[in-house]
Amino acid sequence: MATWNHILLIDSNSPLMEQLNFFHDHTLLIITLITILVGYNMLSLLTNSFINRFLLHGQLIEIIWTILPAIILLFIAFPSLRLLYLLDETNKPSLTLKSIGHQWYWSYEYSDFKNIEFDSYMIPSAELNEDDFRLLDVDNRIVLPNHTQIRLIATATDVIHSWTVPSLGVKIDATPGRLNQTNFYMNRSGLFFG
Repeated sequence: MATWNHILLIDSNSPLMEQLNFFHDHTLLIITLITILVGYNMLSLLTNSFINRFLLHGQLIEIIWTILPAIILLFIAFPSLRLLYLLDETNKPSLTLKSIGHQWYWSYEYSDFKNIEFDSYMIPSAELNEDDFRLLDVDNRIVLPNHTQIRLIATATDVIHSWTVPSLGVKIDATPGRLNQTNFYMNRSGLFFG
């Protein structure tokens, strides 16, 4: 779980979150290189006084500084599109969990089993134990198996809610009157907040 002094991204618990972390690092490297190059060019323009009489009529340099940013954007767009399709793909889930957002709590149903449904309320601050997390701990936690493809179906009864677990790379909106679907795969067992 992320704490107040956590600088980097949180540890991933799913292959999709690992891919999201890799994409973040890839994009950050490209942005860093662009920032260094532009900063160097601006500093160079401020410090030297050389002029070139052919610079104003150079079509070759205009072609280069038009095509080069387009190529750089392709280096960001292709991994991004690949990742978007990976996040949307559902591979034969072994377990389906239905999550229903209410105003102050969530209802869960294990759709593959009969009559397994429960409500999950946030624990009030006055009733928290010393090792509990305020605004994160609930009275009934979801229990899910690891190394299993899990499908999550989310909906809501009143307003739009957001069901998210950052370490799994899962974030889905629960909209009234609509079923949204996502999937995830957990690499290891543990307690994950969202």
